[in-house]
Amino acid sequence: MSQTPGSGGLLAATKNSAATLLASGRTRLELLGNEIKEEKLRAVRILLLAAVLAISLMVGTLLLVGLLTIVFWDNRVPLLCGLTGFFLLLAGFSYAALRRSMRTGTGIFSASIAALGEDLGQLKGASGNEPGNH
Repeated sequence: MSQTPGSGGLLAATKNSAATLLASGRTRLELLGNEIKEEKLRAVRILLLAAVLAISLMVGTLLLVGLLTIVFWDNRVPLLCGLTGFFLLLAGFSYAALRRSMRTGTGIFSASIAALGEDLGQLKGASGNEPGNH
């Protein structure tokens, strides 16, 4: 039996397309894994630095309030009232800033999504379908 001239080429082209698609998918999954790993390390580093900052600020603030109370002993009640008000206002502003920053998220997988979008556009273009036409 003899093969028709185009049948082997079509099968090879299909295999090559599948291999290319799998390789592209693997590359995208590796990119996604790298982004997850980077974000995890970044989040842990931020949490550690924030904890050190918070502890340092608390200890420094307590020592400063104690020192000011000792230095201005005769005016300790107005001083402590003023400092209490200041720190409560600071806490309120910090709370508002924290809520605002939690609402605005970053695109954690933006590079992967963009790469997959480009791949989809190229696949649709190669198959003869334009990205907006179904």
